[in-house]
Amino acid sequence: MLTIGIVGTGGIARAHIDGYQRFGEECEIVALCDPAPGRAEALRAELGLDGARVYTDAAEMLAAEQRLDLVSVATPPSTHAALSIQALEAGVDVLVEKPMAPSLEECDAMIAAAKDNGRLLSVVAQNRFRDDIATLKEVLDSGLAGPVTHAQVSSAWWRGTEYYDLWWRGTWEREGGGCTLNHAIHHLDMTLWMLGSPKAVTSVLTNAAHENAEVEDLSVSVLQYDRALAEVTASVVSHGEEQAIVVQGRDARVSQPWKVEANLPNPNGFPAAEDDVERVAQIEAVAAAHRPLEHTGHAGQIADMLDAVRERRRPAVDGEDGRRAIELVTAIYEAGIERRTVDLPLSPDDPFYRTGTLVERAPRFFEKTASVGELPGAITVGAKA
Repeated sequence: MLTIGIVGTGGIARAHIDGYQRFGEECEIVALCDPAPGRAEALRAELGLDGARVYTDAAEMLAAEQRLDLVSVATPPSTHAALSIQALEAGVDVLVEKPMAPSLEECDAMIAAAKDNGRLLSVVAQNRFRDDIATLKEVLDSGLAGPVTHAQVSSAWWRGTEYYDLWWRGTWEREGGGCTLNHAIHHLDMTLWMLGSPKAVTSVLTNAAHENAEVEDLSVSVLQYDRALAEVTASVVSHGEEQAIVVQGRDARVSQPWKVEANLPNPNGFPAAEDDVERVAQIEAVAAAHRPLEHTGHAGQIADMLDAVRERRRPAVDGEDGRRAIELVTAIYEAGIERRTVDLPLSPDDPFYRTGTLVERAPRFFEKTASVGELPGAITVGAKA
């Protein structure tokens, strides 16, 4: 029986707790930690976690719970690195919420702590554990669409201004960024997973609708590959949240929400009246052959992490995967702030590699005007694509 600690008992902690509770024969949540007095205690009572001890200090929890196997870090982004390193150095494996950390410098320190202490580090990327996304990945890996020529990735969310009233949101220092870091991180991770890392990035940032936040609520970026381009829109101003990943290959277009098209040319190069029926059928056959995942979302990733902890193997999403997503976010911010194209990979000599550069150089679109300890209601952790 693996023993689990949860650090941070805000909204996203519920997704972690629900995931662990689905595997009650394999693990037990024995500790809850939150610096806000009474918050962990309240969650323990609400969810009936009677066997879990409550702490307000992570160091105290790690010292007292000598037999912890795994800690979930579900706190604001600016705290991820310090808390993860603390747990890793205490000999505990870590599953840390997205984004891994606001800077590449912090990501590398986390990866080093895992390596130096022989521990496992996984970063939440729950959208990889979705049947629709896994199906798209399998189709692209089949090669039937041909070499990728163009992708359109829409990380379209909508948030009211009240969203940024929460104390840690809406500032570069505490949130680490806006929708590019904290919402589009999902779609950027999926883009990297399916298409690989781009060679260069250009971007534009703005705050179009949230006058109570310093950070961007909209960014539009172009990722440059050897011959392909990918457009990525990161937004919390999109009514309807119509999210999509559209990948154009030389031979076919595939996308989620699911759609397949495969044009054939007329002698003059214009599209023929009929599609490449055979290719479409082959792609549909690959999609139909997808074996549904036993567990999806956070539960799917937690299932993998529990197995990884027992088997001492690399988790499906490790620290390097989390770092790649942060590197791409960092390049987007650098390109948008500096108003230039940024080449990848980023060097440790790049000022934006370092912790604090964003805080120093990022524009304050507006002044944060409210700071409340909690917001009522549930959070959204899933999306259509």
